[in-house]
Amino acid sequence: MEEEIKQKLNKIKQGFRLFMSGPTSQSMREKGVSYKLNWGVSFSDLKVMAQEYGKDKALAIELWKENIRECQILATLIMPADEFSREIAEIWMEQVTAPEQATMLAFNLLQDVDYAPELAYQWIAADKPLYEICAYTLLGRLFQKGMTPNERGVNELIDQAITALKSDNMMVRHAAFNCMNKLGELGEEYDRIVQTVLSQHLGKS
Repeated sequence: MEEEIKQKLNKIKQGFRLFMSGPTSQSMREKGVSYKLNWGVSFSDLKVMAQEYGKDKALAIELWKENIRECQILATLIMPADEFSREIAEIWMEQVTAPEQATMLAFNLLQDVDYAPELAYQWIAADKPLYEICAYTLLGRLFQKGMTPNERGVNELIDQAITALKSDNMMVRHAAFNCMNKLGELGEEYDRIVQTVLSQHLGKS
């Protein structure tokens, strides 16, 4: 690791002490959110810290290697999307251990990469809860940005979402439900499809 990156990393970790929240960290542990270290720093404070460092691929990679909640969230904020290769995305996703990481990866970084749609459709079929949470969050965000799926994309999403909506994992169900609602917001035709799916499989009208 270059000395400059090492110094930045140490400064960042020392800075967490200024924003740490014991009650938030304790609450996360009680909910099963597991990190080697969790300072309980709020997302808004992490965004302020990220602005200080700007986009920095080398620093982001070193931050992600730290199994520390705040380091990994910061990594998603400062990694330049145009330098975040699919290979690195796959590696990072393999190391995700909590739903919060999965959603942050989608919101803060993956929504801006060129391969986002392809990756999202791959991961909704991964049969791995954290991958599914990330993928449905990512697709929902892409729909919000105006991406309209073709017929094949809609059919594939519906097939996977029907299973996800009945998942034993509450977070997977929640992510899939939100994604379907975002699809419905794209227009009347999409909304009819979504309402039909939800009424048939969740008893909603």
